[in-house]
Amino acid sequence: MSKKAYSMTLLGCGKMGGAMLQSWLDQDLLTKVIIIDPSELPKEFTNDPRIKHIRTADNHSINTDVFTIAVKPQALEKSVESIDRTQKTTVLLSILAGKSIKSLECIFGSNASITRAMPNTPASIGKGANVAIANGNVSEHQKDCVSELLNCLGMAQWIEDESLMNAVTALSGSGPAYIFYIIEMLAHSGEKLGLKPELAMSLARQTVIGSAFLAESDKDISACKLRENVTSPKGTTEAALRILMDGRAQSIFNEALFAAKKRGEELNS
Repeated sequence: MSKKAYSMTLLGCGKMGGAMLQSWLDQDLLTKVIIIDPSELPKEFTNDPRIKHIRTADNHSINTDVFTIAVKPQALEKSVESIDRTQKTTVLLSILAGKSIKSLECIFGSNASITRAMPNTPASIGKGANVAIANGNVSEHQKDCVSELLNCLGMAQWIEDESLMNAVTALSGSGPAYIFYIIEMLAHSGEKLGLKPELAMSLARQTVIGSAFLAESDKDISACKLRENVTSPKGTTEAALRILMDGRAQSIFNEALFAAKKRGEELNS
């Protein structure tokens, strides 16, 4: 089935909004984009003929196929207060952490077609993890449209239980930051062992990159088995894992993800 192309209004072109937009443009999924953002656009978007940039949404009527909301959750109501409500043919795609479909319906109306998704920044290179949910007003055509947009960003899955979205946010939405922090920690530990900072960082980065590619190429092999494949009995890896797997690291991750989930719940209160 050939790809379709859509028109889009994008509210907010920060890191996540810009990451998604870049991927959509690169794959020719958008014929026209109206970006509403008071800030200057990233330079890669300024000369694209498909893009129109407006700084304020005063009395702007949304009549594109998709209306994507990518502002900070705390800025939502102020950002949309002067926007004319969406047309019936427009599907709203929100990536706002913590903002439920019910809260979006209170703003845009109970008849609005609303989807809520949680992507992450690897979407900019087509390696993202995306989970979405739709309200009852979303047609099959609109759901197919959102599915196509999300699938081009990487893995995309739909769920029926919206209460799981804060857990999704905690795991995959915020997850890239955890992995980047692991790179930092590995590099710092390498320095403690006597490696020069540049070498420690390059080894840490490439180790995570290579491991991720290995996990992707061997999708039928569990993470547990991949770990075991690296671990020789009574070897160096086993010595390190004896410490890493003593329960402290898992407890820290449990606590961290719970904090992220709780913050998502607070953002919707």
